[in-house]
Amino acid sequence: METTKDILERYRVWAVVGISDREDRAGHTVPRFLEERGYQVVPVNPNLSTWRGERVYPDLVSIPFPVEVVDLFRRSELVPPHVDEAIAIGAKVVWMQLGVRHEAAARKARDAGLVVVEDRCPVIETHRHWPAGGSPRFR
Repeated sequence: METTKDILERYRVWAVVGISDREDRAGHTVPRFLEERGYQVVPVNPNLSTWRGERVYPDLVSIPFPVEVVDLFRRSELVPPHVDEAIAIGAKVVWMQLGVRHEAAARKARDAGLVVVEDRCPVIETHRHWPAGGSPRFR
């Protein structure tokens, strides 16, 4: 079973569903944190056209290249359609942010072979696994 540390070390391409252009929101600060550590952040939000100068996709199926992690900044009750899309695009991981859980959607993702993380933040997990402020290094 992959741990959050394994996921953070292994997967580089993260689609962030519910990305925000408001700098005071976790949907902005978390993807920015990931980007600053070498992850490729793919912004997904049907209400935005750009995020930090990058194209924003309206949904996961619109992304024209492979995505490894689908990071969900959505309310728990809104998770199922995004899990369906994550399965459809061949993602490896569905990561639900702090406070986000959906038992049926998580089970569906696992049954389809995806790793599921619920109620966790990659920033907190990074600091937990690399307490000296380090993080995975990518080439």
